[in-house]
Amino acid sequence: MKLLRLNALSPDFQLAPTAVTIGNFDGVHLGHQAMISQLKALAQAEGLKTLVMIFEPQPLEYFKGYDAPPRISSLREKVEYLTELGVDYIAVAKFDQFFRSLNATEFADLLKFKLNAQHLVLGDDFHFGKNRQGNSEFLRDYGFDVTNLNTINFEGDRVSSTRIRQVLAEGDLALAAQLLGRPYSIIGRVQYGDQIGRTLNFPTINVRLGRHKPCLSGIYAVDVVCETAALNEKVRAQNPEQPGVAGYRSDSLFGAGHVGTRPAIAQTHPEWRLEVHFPQVSANLYGLLMRVTFLHYLHGERPYPSLEALKAGIDQDVEDLLEYREQHSQHPF
Repeated sequence: MKLLRLNALSPDFQLAPTAVTIGNFDGVHLGHQAMISQLKALAQAEGLKTLVMIFEPQPLEYFKGYDAPPRISSLREKVEYLTELGVDYIAVAKFDQFFRSLNATEFADLLKFKLNAQHLVLGDDFHFGKNRQGNSEFLRDYGFDVTNLNTINFEGDRVSSTRIRQVLAEGDLALAAQLLGRPYSIIGRVQYGDQIGRTLNFPTINVRLGRHKPCLSGIYAVDVVCETAALNEKVRAQNPEQPGVAGYRSDSLFGAGHVGTRPAIAQTHPEWRLEVHFPQVSANLYGLLMRVTFLHYLHGERPYPSLEALKAGIDQDVEDLLEYREQHSQHPF
């Protein structure tokens, strides 16, 4: 797979003929996967390369800022999942004032002359260009072969990023995993926080979210792997007497995850965080790239009246989540 930044391509850049699909691909869920499958089949039949065009930021993030819907997946995660599906190119269009001002013809010109698109695979409700003036019929009239993929349903309802956001917000991780085709996870690098967890005797890793806000919040049982090394071995090497609680993979650790803005702690500018406490672990994990997979929703954030009450609440949460781990020897889904 080759990653292309459309705004950084030279004027004379030219690709081999391509079959192209376009969208946000937030979550790269079952509907997106069906679209990629159709794209690959058409490309193989017609001797074309496959290309997925995505937008960064996502258009609603540009227009609405913090009020935009929360992201299911960061750009890093999208690229990883699309790469796993076997596409040849991922073209990232910087969604800015220039790009939003393209009319339908200018957008079609970009597809034809920059991406060398021959065949387009689009959703049945696809619109594009300034004021959403373009659609599949416009592209057919322009000269492209266009295939529209019908809506993908699961248990009678449409599979969509909107539905998955709702399901995650409700804490239904099993249904989210079915709609996504994999358990829901967030990938991010461990960064420095404010060390409050250590003062409460519950040290945590602070995992960079890579999005303006996540689509779930609360306290969770999580399974954590390091993307560059075996996490359990790294922890054991630093402190053999505190190896942690085994996760559901040979190289993972089980943890208590928190996603939210920490209403129990006084803050001038509350911000969203993903923090994980590993029971029975004392190790330096800063800088490591982690994948945090969400297994079980315990409860939402709670506004504890004091740090003492917060500590007691965390203690109970960890105890409840360790009990969950004991009762679930196999991965829950």
